[in-house]
Amino acid sequence: MLMLKSTLTALLIAAASSLTVSSAFASTKYPLTLENCGVQVSFQKAPERAVGLGQNSAEILLLLGLQDKMAGTAFWPSKVLPQLAEANAKVKLLSVEFPTFESILAENPDFVAAALPSLLGPTSKVAKREDFDKVGVPTYLSPSTCLSTKEVKDQYGSRAQLWNMDLLYKEIDELSQIFDVSERGQALIADFKKREAALRASVAKDGKQLSYVFWFSSQSPSSDAYLGGKNGASGFIADLLGGKNAVTAEAEWPTLGWESIIAANPDVIVVANLDRNRWELDKPEAKIKFLTTDPAVSQITAVKNKAMVVMDGQAMNPTVRTIYGAEQVAEQLKALGLLK
Repeated sequence: MLMLKSTLTALLIAAASSLTVSSAFASTKYPLTLENCGVQVSFQKAPERAVGLGQNSAEILLLLGLQDKMAGTAFWPSKVLPQLAEANAKVKLLSVEFPTFESILAENPDFVAAALPSLLGPTSKVAKREDFDKVGVPTYLSPSTCLSTKEVKDQYGSRAQLWNMDLLYKEIDELSQIFDVSERGQALIADFKKREAALRASVAKDGKQLSYVFWFSSQSPSSDAYLGGKNGASGFIADLLGGKNAVTAEAEWPTLGWESIIAANPDVIVVANLDRNRWELDKPEAKIKFLTTDPAVSQITAVKNKAMVVMDGQAMNPTVRTIYGAEQVAEQLKALGLLK
C-alpha cells in the first residue's frame, strides 16, 4: 500500500505540474468525436461538470486530476483509494448505490462517464444513453464492460476472450483526450504497464499452475455465490500470476452453488473485501468463517490448505483497481509459499 500511495501521489503531482510544463502530447482538437461501445460521441469542448457513475469511472477522473471538473459521483462498492480521498472530498457524492436519473440531472452535468451497463445500458434502471441524448449530455461507457448479452441473459453479458489491460488503457486514453489532459493519461498508462510487466516477471515460470476461485459475495450462506467469470478481470489476475480461473463460465458474473464450487476444487480462493455492507458476506471475515466452518465447503483443497486470500472487491471488476488487486494476491500467496 505504501508503494501504491507513493506512486499515485507522484502521478497526481505530475498531473498538476503538467499544466505549466511544455507537453510532448498534442492538445485535443475540438470538436472531438469518438466511437464508444458502438455509439458516436462528440464533444465541442472539455467538460466542466462531469458525473462519474461507478467507482472505476470516478477514480480514473480523479487519477487524471479532474476533481474540479466533476459535478458528482455515484455507486461505490468500496471506499475511494486513500490517495484520492482529499481530491474526492471536493466532489459531491450522489449515492454509494444506484442514483436516480433525476438526481444526476439535478447536478446540471455536461458529461457522464459510466463504469457498468447496469448504470448506463439498455436495461439500466438508472438511465439509458438515449435518455441523456435527449437532454444533450454526451455519455461514455467503459470499453471493458461493453459485452454481448446474447449468450447470457443478464445486463453484464459474457466475454468470449480473456480481458486484458489494453481496454483499460483505451479508456484512460480516451477520457484524457475528452478533457484535454493527454499527458496525464499517458503517465497513468505508463505506470500500469510498468506494474503489469513487473508482476509477470516476478512469478516463477516453473511453479505450479494454481487454480483460483474469485468470490465476490453472496446474499446468504445458502445462496449461490457471485463469482468472477473465466474471462473477466479475475481470469486476467489468475493468468497474470501464472494460473487459471477454476470457473469456466464465460458469463462476466456467474452465480454458482457451492456443490459446483466444491467440484471445481480450487487451489486458492480469493475473497472480496467490500465496503458497501449490502450483505453480511460482503465482509471478508464473514466469507472466511463460512468457508472454514461449513462441513462440506471446508473440505475444498484451498480451505484445507488455508490458501484463502483477501482482495479489494473492486479489483474483480475490470478497473484501475485490477492490477493493484493482483499485487495484493501475489504478496499473500508468496507469504504462504504458494507462489514463487
